[in-house]
Amino acid sequence: MKYEINEEGFYGEFGGAFVPEKLIPNIEELKKSYKELIDTPDFQEELKDLLRDYVGRPSPLYLAKRLSEKYNTKIYLKREDLNYTGAHKINNALGMILLAKRMGKTKIIAETGAGQHGVATATVCALMNMECIVFMGATDIERQRPNVEKMKMLGASVVPVTQGTATLEDAVDVALDYWLEHPEDTFYLLGSVVGPHPYPEIVTRFQSVISEEIRKQLLEKEGRETPDHVIACVGGGSNAAGAFYHFIHSEETNLIAVEPAGKGLDTGKHAAAITMGKPGVLHGSKSYVIYDKEGNVAEPYSISAGLDYPSVGPLHAHLATEGRLQVLTATDKQALDAVFELTKLEGIIPAMESAHALAALQFTKFKPTDVVVINLSGRGDKDMETFLANRPQ
Repeated sequence: MKYEINEEGFYGEFGGAFVPEKLIPNIEELKKSYKELIDTPDFQEELKDLLRDYVGRPSPLYLAKRLSEKYNTKIYLKREDLNYTGAHKINNALGMILLAKRMGKTKIIAETGAGQHGVATATVCALMNMECIVFMGATDIERQRPNVEKMKMLGASVVPVTQGTATLEDAVDVALDYWLEHPEDTFYLLGSVVGPHPYPEIVTRFQSVISEEIRKQLLEKEGRETPDHVIACVGGGSNAAGAFYHFIHSEETNLIAVEPAGKGLDTGKHAAAITMGKPGVLHGSKSYVIYDKEGNVAEPYSISAGLDYPSVGPLHAHLATEGRLQVLTATDKQALDAVFELTKLEGIIPAMESAHALAALQFTKFKPTDVVVINLSGRGDKDMETFLANRPQ
């Protein structure tokens, strides 16, 4: 199967585990525990019960009638914004905390950009009575203040990261360093489909509930399991991996990833790793990475804190290289236009991240008979300051 991950953790040429020797025991322990536990009835039953009764799954598949009318096609929104904590991040956080608990770990660490993964991690740590430390770039702490306060209220320690650009990339660096120094009692609850193997595989598996539900819901609503198009925003790419997963081998479904073009691809102020990057290793995994003229990892930029990352998950890199994934980009302005459009037409305020997926409607032509599913990965509460500062006059 050309899109599957192999034993060494590679999707084609992308992925793997490029880590210091000292970190290998941590990685091997995680890989072994995941393989032993993931398909056991006890693990699956507890996870399914929590996804249903705690998170509120399945999340609805909503036919956006006014949006469909405007773009002359049939548009469904997968409402991950209605999950408890307001985004898709809780799906993975719950799966991983159950792994950590069964592995006998007592301390959870995580990194976060937009804060949604941090909130989800702090939430499940409170639920399971486990210590929680969240590393967050100082820049992101300032622009995502409501989520920072939620994490603290839930009992997490939020550690500001001031090195580098003080954003998501640097938070991942610090979290990996901490894990390296505290391997015995600490579980690194990574938030996206990035990092060394087996993280991309694990996060994809826990997020695949999204496309699993889409198939069932479409069968009920349309009489078929496969849409013509699935659209998702991509930073690291966990929501997209979840939305694409059960359609990867359904060639009749076009998979569309929308990357952040920021202030424009020609300005250098963007985070479009697949479009503008080249193969390289970052955070223990080979994928597309954005480099500057000196050959250093470039400083990424996006109006959306959750997409502000200079690389992308190896699954998406592989799908794009194989021609299975259509990759588009949306600027800050196009994403903001999509926010106000959805709010006005459907009464739904999307997260700044999700708005990039919605922006694809502005520059992609669909047939009137097409069924288009857009993964609405999060809600816009956390981005209100950004919206207020940029609202149309």
